[in-house]
Amino acid sequence: MALTDPFLIALFYVFAAEMGDKTQLVALAFATRYPTVTVLLGVFGATLLVHLFSVGLGELLGLTIPTVWIQLAAGLAFIAFGLWTLRGDTIDEDDRFTERRFGPLLTVGITFFLAELGDKTMLMTVTIASEQRSFVSVWLGSTLGMVLADGLAILVGRMLGARLPEKVIRYGAAAIFLITGAASLLRAVSAWR
Repeated sequence: MALTDPFLIALFYVFAAEMGDKTQLVALAFATRYPTVTVLLGVFGATLLVHLFSVGLGELLGLTIPTVWIQLAAGLAFIAFGLWTLRGDTIDEDDRFTERRFGPLLTVGITFFLAELGDKTMLMTVTIASEQRSFVSVWLGSTLGMVLADGLAILVGRMLGARLPEKVIRYGAAAIFLITGAASLLRAVSAWR
């Protein structure tokens, strides 16, 4: 079964892109300090805002660039996301949270928002939006995909008290992106003929 619904496409690819991503590690780190609901609400609010901007940018690109170029760029982007995923992310000391005067919810939201800017999942959302041109579906699907991936990491991390099997998740997500990128490139090349 091929994914054809923009909501499901966005949900699936953003969920996969977030697995093992730096922002997922940030959410997991926050979950060790704050209640799960607080972390999920902060992640949800930040994701709604970041992906609103991402989908808007993607829609604009999709309307101004010919379809064959979008397919070519998307194929290359998916391959780049696959290679980026293979490389993996780490949480740097600079990325660690510091609670200031904002309280837990705003601390989580602001930190997650800033960590997500320019991140793989933000760029993935721009790419999907430029191809699908279905603003609300991509926005909500990408937001749900991100929150589900981060929620899963938080719950599994709390239940097991250990790290997720990062290599298996990373290799599986990378394979999905590389295969999707190759398929997009094939579609672009065949449209050119």
